Amino acid sequence: MPANLADPAPPTTVALPAVTSGATTASTHDAAGAGPVAEVRAGRDGPSSSLPRQARPGRDLFIDLLRLFGIGMVVLEHWSIPVLSYTGGPDGRITTGNAFASPGAFVITWITQVMPLVFFAGGAANAISHRSHASRGGGDAPWLAGRVRRLAWPVLPLAAVWIPLPHLLLAFGLPEQPVQTAARLAGQLLWFLAIYLVAVAATPALLRLGERYGWRVPAAMAVAAVLTDVVRFNGFEAAGFLNVAFVWLAVHQLGFLYASGRLAGFRLMAAGGFGAAAALVAFGPYPGSMIGLPGAISNMAPPTVALLGVAFGQIGLAMLLRPRLVRLAARPRVTRVMAWAGPRMMTVYLWHMSALFVVAGVAVVGLGLATPAPASAAWLAGWPLWLAALVLAARPLIRLFARFEEPPSASGARPGGVRVAVATALTGAGLLTLTVTGFTTGVAPMLGAAAMLTGLALITPMRRPAAFRTSWAARRSGPRPTRDGAVPAAGQPVSQTYPANLPVSLSRR
Repeated sequence: MPANLADPAPPTTVALPAVTSGATTASTHDAAGAGPVAEVRAGRDGPSSSLPRQARPGRDLFIDLLRLFGIGMVVLEHWSIPVLSYTGGPDGRITTGNAFASPGAFVITWITQVMPLVFFAGGAANAISHRSHASRGGGDAPWLAGRVRRLAWPVLPLAAVWIPLPHLLLAFGLPEQPVQTAARLAGQLLWFLAIYLVAVAATPALLRLGERYGWRVPAAMAVAAVLTDVVRFNGFEAAGFLNVAFVWLAVHQLGFLYASGRLAGFRLMAAGGFGAAAALVAFGPYPGSMIGLPGAISNMAPPTVALLGVAFGQIGLAMLLRPRLVRLAARPRVTRVMAWAGPRMMTVYLWHMSALFVVAGVAVVGLGLATPAPASAAWLAGWPLWLAALVLAARPLIRLFARFEEPPSASGARPGGVRVAVATALTGAGLLTLTVTGFTTGVAPMLGAAAMLTGLALITPMRRPAAFRTSWAARRSGPRPTRDGAVPAAGQPVSQTYPANLPVSLSRR
């Protein structure tokens, strides 16, 4: 998401000055929504007083690159970890294992479990987007409506395909257990969107708290997460689900600090975060893996303090590498990759498991092939071929469904607070239902999809108001509405960025 999955416009190349020792370089955007990038240099103790030396349309390339890395790592991990085998016959069953269950493999998950980076980048994007919207006189309700629409609209074609698909496959005589397994896993991906929607809905209130209390907000959430784990591991397992809010909102709040230039202490974050996680794993009840493994306590579902420690470590490390990452993102080849991936990230996330099911259905169920032992010579030799087959299967899905990343225009719509709140609740309930049930046969997935569709309908005008109706040619040639539904004034440049002042040069290592 992550990494704001609901904000996928392509990046603009930004020329960055060389980063010298003792200085950081920050890409900033104006609060009016025009989105020029100002190159600011500052020492470790604070910003310089010089004015921006250059301004041009652009993006925060660091956030873009984190988002690209996050989604790419999710896809690579989901495609690489399944250990599959199939017992044939009319009642054939597919067995699913996890390559990271191998001894010592848990260490890899401390880097490849990138959802903390996704929520961090999403927090930065939401803070910047909300600030830009507020600077143009917009209220919280229209902003939230726009974010909900961008987040949930691409899920509709996924539901339209997967709700009837298991029924069709079973009607054609495919074994029930593999079909139901695939249908359930196709919906489990939506857990991220359901939780991220909560973070989006809480953004206006948490932004105001962050502006007033700064670091004390994520610190309080971290303390609450510790207390929750104490209760959880003393016999009240259900209490652990409170950390769905405490852990992910704490990481999301760190993105707010980044957006306001108040994120500091990167070396302490990296060393302290990873060190705390290592101590918790070594001396506490926490498993080493940061992804769920069969038959073990999960650090992810619900999230634990150990995962929060890894999150702090990852964000601190990313901030230490930020100058190098920004220079990397400004390279033409990387920029072209980001320009292609930006408008397709939600599609890649939602449909990459469908590509896995297609390839696994042919290779494992159809041909009876089994996954070799993870990290064995056979596994290493076959892994590139496996990935190549998955890319080929994913390509037509991305081409077909990427068009649904952009929801219909809602320019001129001014939904009220109650209407937006109801729409957000219905959309969240629908996403949560599909997360729990998947797209298995039954009534629940249909109810979940109906709730989500109803919520989106409440904040998606079916007809443009008369005052905003223009000819097709005028719409093609005139300024396009911004992502939160506002139409820029005449002569105002349109930004495809996260438009806000980003004085990240205030951040100190």
